[in-house]
Amino acid sequence: MSIPQISVQDLQQILQSQTPGSLQLIDVRELPELAIANLNHLGFRNYPLSQYEIWSEPILTELDPHQPTYVLCHHGMRSAQMTQWLMQQGFTEVSNIIGGIDAWSSQIDPQIPLY
Repeated sequence: MSIPQISVQDLQQILQSQTPGSLQLIDVRELPELAIANLNHLGFRNYPLSQYEIWSEPILTELDPHQPTYVLCHHGMRSAQMTQWLMQQGFTEVSNIIGGIDAWSSQIDPQIPLY
């Protein structure tokens, strides 16, 4: 099963053209990483991959499996895992953000710290 992916440039265009709340934005990084750099101001929700046991059931009722969903991590590896898991749960419009927050910081918003 191939994992749908989106570049940070394409995501930025989508974010600029959508009404707030029409997209589901997921960040799977850990809390210490969020303290360094985050995109919470864009509406990303945090579901740390290490806390899977805590959010694996609630996420299925908190999110709409048919709404556009974009998943972020540091470089794109953990978010690829999450994207694949969401697809297995029936999410139909989910994409991994290529390069993660590192790509966002270096290509879109240099105000976001690199780490």
